[in-house]
Amino acid sequence: MSLKELIGQTTTLTVARIADFGYFLTDGNEDVLLHINQAQQELTEGDQIEVFLYVDSQGRISASMTIPEISVGSYGWVKVTDTNPKIGVFLNIGLPKDILLGADDLPAHHSVWPNPGDLIYITLRVNRNNLIYAKLASDQVIQSISVKATRKDFNKNVQGHIYRTAKVGSWVYTIEGFKGFIHESQRGKEPRLGEKIEGRVIDVKEDGTINVSLLARKEESQDLDAARIYEYLMSRNGAMPYSDKSMSEDIQERFGLSKGAFKRALGKLMKEGKVYQEGSWTYEKKD
Repeated sequence: MSLKELIGQTTTLTVARIADFGYFLTDGNEDVLLHINQAQQELTEGDQIEVFLYVDSQGRISASMTIPEISVGSYGWVKVTDTNPKIGVFLNIGLPKDILLGADDLPAHHSVWPNPGDLIYITLRVNRNNLIYAKLASDQVIQSISVKATRKDFNKNVQGHIYRTAKVGSWVYTIEGFKGFIHESQRGKEPRLGEKIEGRVIDVKEDGTINVSLLARKEESQDLDAARIYEYLMSRNGAMPYSDKSMSEDIQERFGLSKGAFKRALGKLMKEGKVYQEGSWTYEKKD
């Protein structure tokens, strides 16, 4: 196998010659340069070392003693370092140069592209010009590394990273190793590819995959809704022209809540003795 066929992979080579700027390594047929910056120790002729092969900025096959966690045919979670709306996102795999995940492999909408710091699960691929690019893991690959959830995982909180996103929903791989789906109705805002999310298990399927909701639990949601209403009330000096008799459209426009959610939150505030209603108005209850 030629060294060109090993680009993006690790191999063991022998130190053939030493130069001021690095080491020439050989497989017995071809030589490749290990630049001094990519050598992690001083080497002597005849040493056998494991290196990762890549193509440098001049288009030459080069070697590095820094072995990335991923290679052609193997997968891993890598961090996004930068984004370029025209060409894609850049990933740090431990090499001198970050690897590109091209725009064609990313979601159609830039709003759900990964941000720097997000984690995505990828492998490497080599194009016809022998340049290394990132390739997103397929659903089948995620399935192969996942573990099955059981009924006892129902209603548990889970954290994970989004590995695929679409209009109908988002797919997540959790810290526990569960493969999950978040339906569009179970997310307030569409999460980014690679974004870390926290949600709760709302269903465990027969195949061991899970359905996840990113929406707040009813009690938590009620707390947030009540806080929003009370904040608005206080911004109007303790009086607002809204009550449980208000029109649904008016409530939706002002608070972004359904009438049912508004009434539950208002009921919570009244039960806590913070507000009272009079006619179509709600007032702060003062001691």
